[in-house]
Amino acid sequence: MDNFKRELKLAIIESLNLQGMLPEEIDDKAPLFGEGLGLDSIDSLEMIVLLERNYGIKIEDPREGRRVFESIDVMADYIQANRKK
Repeated sequence: MDNFKRELKLAIIESLNLQGMLPEEIDDKAPLFGEGLGLDSIDSLEMIVLLERNYGIKIEDPREGRRVFESIDVMADYIQANRKK
């Protein structure tokens, strides 16, 4: 799972163009929005596209998106449970 979380962090960094950020700088348990990584609503749209493109997961309910994007830990668990093979 650690390798998967690193892969996920790299995908987020690339997708959101977080230049100069390293995967190690993103805490697995920290919030992705607000005081954590500091992402905003535009970033959430990019994250939805990332999930669909990379993992075949489509999020249509905004409440589900808020829950899924809580942290790297939550996002990784959600992807593992719902990804299309």
